[in-house]
Amino acid sequence: MAEQGLYKNYRPAVVAPAGAATGPAWLFIFKASQILLRDGLEQPVIPTGEEVKQIGPQLSGRQYLGELKGRPCYCMEINDTAVLPPGLVFKELRALLEQVEEDLFLLAGRAFQIINWHRLSRFCGQCGRPTKLKPGELARLCPGCETVYYPRISPAVIVAVTRGGRVLLAHNRNFRRNWYSVIAGFVEPGETFEECVAREVMEEVGLKVRNIKYFGSQPWPFPDSLMVGFTAEYESGKIQVDGEEIDAAAWFGSENLPPCPGNYTIAGKLIEAVLQNKK
Repeated sequence: MAEQGLYKNYRPAVVAPAGAATGPAWLFIFKASQILLRDGLEQPVIPTGEEVKQIGPQLSGRQYLGELKGRPCYCMEINDTAVLPPGLVFKELRALLEQVEEDLFLLAGRAFQIINWHRLSRFCGQCGRPTKLKPGELARLCPGCETVYYPRISPAVIVAVTRGGRVLLAHNRNFRRNWYSVIAGFVEPGETFEECVAREVMEEVGLKVRNIKYFGSQPWPFPDSLMVGFTAEYESGKIQVDGEEIDAAAWFGSENLPPCPGNYTIAGKLIEAVLQNKK
């Protein structure tokens, strides 16, 4: 079972407290899927309010996120035409994977999901009027028909299927060459997580599974997923990849693992857990 409690040094919040937190605020600033970082350092660093002071008028969608290590954090997006101060650069959010501590990556993902939701919910889907932030909670409100919009979260399953001490890994067409991971897919309407696990494994690799057990979960900001992890045992069938999403799959043990996710992701934690249990 994955560890309980996601964050170690981050306290989420929606409304900034009256008392000032220690240290300058960290600003998670986005342009599409890219995040603004301090450049030229060994590890990516989130800029502070002082460092982006001159581009302040070109920032929008400011939202309080809570405190990381006692410092206040905000997310916002930037105008496409903004000129960046020296020493700052935009990089893809995925670039933070394995390069920063887990709390910081998870918070950056939370910030990205909130900004993306702000962008997609600017207008009411019922009457078309511009929405506005709803005071006191993470929501947008239509002032016309009073429809409330909350951030979208798309549940998805991710499963480590085992057979005789080995784990099933697959190569998705969107992965880089020779990169493998466990089976994953989005939950459909009217479907339980366990039903989704069985369906996704059958659809993608043609196998029937049994003994499906919950493992843990992780928010995944690409674009707005909640990954719900499971383990399962092989029951029957022969690997037959769907040829559309998956183009290769096989059983692997600890001695012959291909390049695959590290344990900073739930995929890597699943792989590590099931192989350690079978040693």
